Amino acid sequence: MCGIYGTTIPYSNGTIREKMARISFRGPDYTGVQRYDQVIFAHNRLAIIDLDARSNQPFSYMHLHIVFNGEIYNYKDIRKDLERKNYQFNTSSDTEVICAAYLEYGANCLTRFNGMFAFVIYDTHKNELFGARDRFGKKPFYYAHDHLSFEFASQPSQINIERNLSVNEEAISQYLIWGYVPEPQSIYAEVKQLPAASYFKYDLKSHKLKITEYWTLDYGWKNKFEGSYEEAKEALALILADAVKIRMNADVPLGVFLSGGIDSSLIAALATKEIDHVKTFSIKFNEKGFDESAYANQVAKHLGTDHYTIECNYNDGIELIENFNHFYDEPFADSSAIPTMLLSKNTRKHVTVALSGDAGDEAFLGYHRYKWIKQVNSLFYAPHGVRKALAGLINQSPSYRHKLIAMGISMEDIEKLYVKMFGNMENSWVKQPDLAKYNPLMHILTNPAKPLLERISDFDIKTYLNGDINTKVDRASMAFSLESRAPLMDYRVMEFSRSLPTAFKYTNGNQKRILKDLLFDRVPAHMFDRPKAGFTMPFQHWFRNELKDYVMDNLSVENLKNIPGIHLKRTQEIINEHMTGKWNRYPQIWKLLVLSQWLIKNKSTENKVSLVA
Repeated sequence: MCGIYGTTIPYSNGTIREKMARISFRGPDYTGVQRYDQVIFAHNRLAIIDLDARSNQPFSYMHLHIVFNGEIYNYKDIRKDLERKNYQFNTSSDTEVICAAYLEYGANCLTRFNGMFAFVIYDTHKNELFGARDRFGKKPFYYAHDHLSFEFASQPSQINIERNLSVNEEAISQYLIWGYVPEPQSIYAEVKQLPAASYFKYDLKSHKLKITEYWTLDYGWKNKFEGSYEEAKEALALILADAVKIRMNADVPLGVFLSGGIDSSLIAALATKEIDHVKTFSIKFNEKGFDESAYANQVAKHLGTDHYTIECNYNDGIELIENFNHFYDEPFADSSAIPTMLLSKNTRKHVTVALSGDAGDEAFLGYHRYKWIKQVNSLFYAPHGVRKALAGLINQSPSYRHKLIAMGISMEDIEKLYVKMFGNMENSWVKQPDLAKYNPLMHILTNPAKPLLERISDFDIKTYLNGDINTKVDRASMAFSLESRAPLMDYRVMEFSRSLPTAFKYTNGNQKRILKDLLFDRVPAHMFDRPKAGFTMPFQHWFRNELKDYVMDNLSVENLKNIPGIHLKRTQEIINEHMTGKWNRYPQIWKLLVLSQWLIKNKSTENKVSLVA
C-alpha cells in the first residue's frame, strides 16, 4: 500500500521530491525516485509484504520498471505457475510477480490478479507505459495527458504541483449531485481518473494513449446460479473463507474493523478461524444516539477477539475537519469519512493492516434505500398523470416528509426517483444538470435483463462503491499509513453475488439474507436483532452548536458566491433552516463546507514549472 507517481516531463529532483512529500502519509517507510531515459518514476512505500529493502520501489525486473500501489492477494499461486514456466524471483514480494506475469501474459495478466491495485510498468523494449487499476477502484489513479507528455499519480494534488491546472466546473456540478467527483473526471480540468477495471497503454514515441476495459459486471445475467439456497450458502461460505484467508497474508500486524454490524462481524468471525488473538477495533461516540460500540463489544466477546474501543468527541473531530482536504484532495461529501479517519488513526497505533466489511450492502442488498425503493415501486404502476395529481394533494401538507414523498411519486419513473434520492431529494439549491450526461452509467438502471433491485445493485457497485466508499476508505486509511483490505470486495464474491437470485439476498424485507445466515452459523442471531445503523457523526448537533461559527464563517455570502452551480438565495435558506432547527440540513451543509474550503485553498495556489536543464 503506497503512493505512486510518474511523468515524462523532465522535472527537477526537487520538484519530484515535493510531489512525493505531498503524499508522504501514504508510504512513510521509504521514498524512491528513478530516471529511465524519457520516464521518471517515484514511490512512497508502506511496507507490508517482504519488508526487506530489496522490494523497495521503483522496482526493476529484466527490461521492466514498475511502481505499484496495492496488494495482489493470490500472488503466491501466480508465482508457482510462473516458476513452472522457468521464471525466477529474487524477492518474496507481489511486485515482482506482477512484472513476471506481465511478461508471460501481457494485458491478460490482469484477469489473473485478485487484489486491489494501481500500477504502471515501463517496458523499455516496447518503449511503452502499461498501467492498470483494479476491478472496483479500490486504489486511485489520476493522470494528465496533453498529447506531448504523460503524468500520473495516486492523488491529483501531486500533478497540480508546478503546473497551472484549472478547476473543472463540470466536476463541481457532478460533485453537487453525487457527493464525489465520478470517474473519469477529476476536480482539475486537465486531470482524469483511470476508470476502475481498465488498463492503458501509452506509446512514448507517438504520445498516443489507449484505454481498455478488461472486466465488467454480468449485466446480462448470463451466469445465473441454478442451485438451491443451501448450495448457494455453502458455495459462498467457501469463497468468503478463502477471500479472508488470502487477505491475512502480511509481514506486519493485522486486525479487523468491527462495527458490530452484519458484514464486519462476519469478516471478524472468519478471521478468528485463521489466526488466534485477532485484534478488532470499533469507535464510540459520546453523543446519545450515535454510539453502537456496545454491539461491537458483544460480538468481540463472543468471538474472543482482543478488542479496542476508540472514543471520539468533538475535539477529535474538529481537527480532522480542518485538515480534511489535505488528505482527500478533491471535494468529497460523505461525512462518514471523518469517523473512518478517526478509526484508522487509532487502529494504526496497534496494527498496519485492517480488514473491513465494505461492499456487503451493495452486493447483497443491504441499504435502507433498497427496501424503500422496493416498497414504493408498486406506486409506479399507476399512470404518471395520476401520480402527479396525487403528489399535488400530498404536497399541501406542511410536513417536510410528505413533501419529499410528493416529489418522489411525481417522478417519471422509478429509476429517476432512485437517482434523485441517491443525490439527496432536497437539492433545490443546486442547478440541475442532465443526469444522463453527468453519469454515463445511467443505462445500468434501465437494463431490461434484470429486475429492479439487481439493476440498482449493479449501479451502486459501479458508482457509489467505486466513487464514494472506496475513495472514503482509501484516503481515510492512507492518511494514517494504514492498509485496509475488503474480503467482500473479492471479485469472486462480487461475481457470485451478482449471479444469485434476488430472493437469496432479499426476501420479505429480510436484507442480506444469505450473509446473515452465514453469520448466524457463527454468532447468535439475537445479537443483531436491531435496526441497521449507518456510520455517522453528530454533525446535525455540532453544526448548530460547537461548529456553528465555523460553518457560518466558511459559508459566508462572499464564499458562497465563489461556488459555481448553486442558487445563492436558496442555499442561504437551506443553511438557515438547519441553524434554526426547522430541518436537518447537515448533509447539504457538509457538502458546501468541503467544497468551499477546497476552492479557497486552491484559489491561492501559485504554479511554477521547474525543469531539468
